[in-house]
Amino acid sequence: MTVVAVVLAGGTGTRLYPASRPDRPKQLLGLGGEDSLLARTVDRAGFADQRYVLTRPSLVDAVREHAPGAAVLAEPEPSDTGPALVYAAHRVREQVGDCVLVCLPSDHRVTGDFVPTAARAATVAADTGRLVTVGVEPSRPATGYGYIEPGVDRGDYREVARFVEKPDRETAERYVGEGWLWNAGVFAWTPAALLGAAENSPLAPLVEALAAGEPAAGFATVEPVSVDDAVLERADDVAVVSAAFGWDDLGSWDAVGRVLVTDTEGNAHLGGTLAVDATGCVLAAGGDSHVSAVGVEGLAVASYGGRTLVVPLESAERVREVVAELDE
Repeated sequence: MTVVAVVLAGGTGTRLYPASRPDRPKQLLGLGGEDSLLARTVDRAGFADQRYVLTRPSLVDAVREHAPGAAVLAEPEPSDTGPALVYAAHRVREQVGDCVLVCLPSDHRVTGDFVPTAARAATVAADTGRLVTVGVEPSRPATGYGYIEPGVDRGDYREVARFVEKPDRETAERYVGEGWLWNAGVFAWTPAALLGAAENSPLAPLVEALAAGEPAAGFATVEPVSVDDAVLERADDVAVVSAAFGWDDLGSWDAVGRVLVTDTEGNAHLGGTLAVDATGCVLAAGGDSHVSAVGVEGLAVASYGGRTLVVPLESAERVREVVAELDE
């Protein structure tokens, strides 16, 4: 069966404000690498027979610059991963026919060999007709990730017993000890499998509208929702394949700090920055800025385009609250 990689690149990356903004979202940034996160993801998807990037209309031109080797799909409007992936499944099936989709976020850091896991997920999806997610063995009891409880072992995959989103620390510690997996947001399925499951979900009106050739009307009828909430958590035929690669979600400043080289005091630096008597900080500056930190500990300080953010790393998830206030 033809394998098609679908790279999701329509988000705004609110937790990486002010580096990530609507007109320059994080997937178009390098964040310590020469190429953008999007370009690196599309390159990682080279195992597929065809590659698509799904984005919002305002980013189509920028996406083409960063991913010249991929076809570009523009969803009618940004509406989270549920509507986006249903739309992608419908459009790719129209253009390619029967296939298996491997869906990849464009803002993750992957180390090691990604291809064997992707190939196994695609094979399980094609052979069983199941919805497949990739699970990562946790390296810490993170509270900002979703978790998967593996169920019955079927050899090449485990059945999914349960999904749990962002538990508290005590619960996360228990999950790690019991062998639960992080939900990496990497999926594999046939278009028929996803669209069939979505017909029994809050996304059913979108599926009907797409079949009628009215995608914009379909998006207007559904609320923004993740594919996990809308489809996977309601389905009873979800499989999980364990990742054989290193993974991190570059969604927040503490995550960026984990992937950058640090100085002797544990400070991570990105751009023009200076730390004096500072420890365990993430300091980031755009080309028009410089950041200095003196006598502080455990902070993220980021300055881009005349906007500056200061937040304790332990509260890095709250940056989205700043963006919400500014939007209002």
